[in-house]
Amino acid sequence: MIQLPFTVEQFLAVFHDYNEAAWPVQMILLALAFLSLAFLFSQWRWSDVLISAILGIFWIWSGLAYHLAYFASINPLAYLFAVLFVVAGLLFLWHGAVRRNLHFRSSRSARGLVGYALISFALLVYPAWSLLAGHGYPAMPTFGVPCPTTLFTVGMLAFLARPYPRTPLIVPVLWSMVGVQAAFLLGVPQDLGLLVAAVVGVVLLVHSGTPGERGEVAAS
Repeated sequence: MIQLPFTVEQFLAVFHDYNEAAWPVQMILLALAFLSLAFLFSQWRWSDVLISAILGIFWIWSGLAYHLAYFASINPLAYLFAVLFVVAGLLFLWHGAVRRNLHFRSSRSARGLVGYALISFALLVYPAWSLLAGHGYPAMPTFGVPCPTTLFTVGMLAFLARPYPRTPLIVPVLWSMVGVQAAFLLGVPQDLGLLVAAVVGVVLLVHSGTPGERGEVAAS
């Protein structure tokens, strides 16, 4: 059995301390999430850049404000997690905002429906399930911490138009596999959604497209 360097109580206390200190940033992050959905549907000329920038902000915030500032106090591996999350955020900024080779297209394909499901899970089901699981605010994971952020991110990435670079997907896929352990070891059943995110992420990595498919909508 995996032995964690912290208890469930310490884990929930980290959420408590983070939420108390971060408020009201959680609401700002939620607003940015819904804004990115508006950009997805609007297809404004700057939509791809702004969606990528928002995803980059989410990952850098989670790496620094959660992993580095709080989770590292009970888990030494959080320093590594912080680095990986910041790198993931920078990759979103580099590929989406600087090089502009991340293009998001709303779709009603099977992949698009999975994307909508993951986004809905991250924004609506996840917090409701947290409360049902007995995790009351502030001792609960809120949007902006790693797991709901990962669910939302993979949901958005399901709308990528091919071809797209694989590197921005690597850390979200890895964290889907790491984070789901909380469902089994730390009494956070809502993190079971990360199993779906991991599968979707792997599919996105495998089917990123080729130069000959340029401009094709993912899963069209």
